Amino acid sequence: MSRVQSGKNRSTELKAIKIFKEIGINGWRRNYPVKWKPDFVFLKYKIAVFIDGCFWHGCKQHCRMPNSNISYWKEKIEKNKSRDIKVNQTFINRGWRLIRIWEHDLKRPINLEQFDKIQQLISHQNKS
Repeated sequence: MSRVQSGKNRSTELKAIKIFKEIGINGWRRNYPVKWKPDFVFLKYKIAVFIDGCFWHGCKQHCRMPNSNISYWKEKIEKNKSRDIKVNQTFINRGWRLIRIWEHDLKRPINLEQFDKIQQLISHQNKS
């Protein structure tokens, strides 16, 4: 259990920043002091982006339970998933758009679907 540690999401955030820059998405802020701590916010557009680690958020494809203390980890991940739902609803109720990107979407081949959604939301609001 002691070997399972969060990397504080740094490497995945850096990958997302690289993609933002490569495809020309601007206006984001990282580590912005807002409750529930999205990984990125686009204040002007009220978009919150969360990068979810496959293990910590229970990805159906990639979450592999440790062999020890299984009940602890199942409960921990279920609590994380429940909190994610609460966070989603809180942001939506406040008029924010929410994007969640799985950690595995940042690995080769990179899945740009959620990044495309961000671009669409920004360009749509720029036209309004």
